Amino acid sequence: QVHLVESGGGLVQAGGSLRLSCAASGSGFSLDTGGWYRQAPGEQRELVARVFWRGSTNYADSVKGRFTIFRDNAKNTVYLQMNSLKPEDTAVYYCYLRDRYNAEYWGQGTQVTVSS
Repeated sequence: QVHLVESGGGLVQAGGSLRLSCAASGSGFSLDTGGWYRQAPGEQRELVARVFWRGSTNYADSVKGRFTIFRDNAKNTVYLQMNSLKPEDTAVYYCYLRDRYNAEYWGQGTQVTVSS
């Protein structure tokens, strides 16, 4: 049974960096697509970044040039490197994984807080 574990959130000053990790348990897991979403209080969930199985990526306009999504298939892990963080990035970040059979999985969420 697949279970996702997120880590790497925390409190950081504006201009700082964090790296989020999302690891999928389960020996039979085969990652197709990975992504990160975020939700701030009173706001709707929004897409931050996605990485597809052939390596292509896309990003929300608000994070282009600052965030990088990448994956390690051997570890069944997707990462989000966040640089030049802004207070507007403050949110709960959720990872999303889809396997090659189109099953979907969500992480529990990790809080990212960026202070001015």
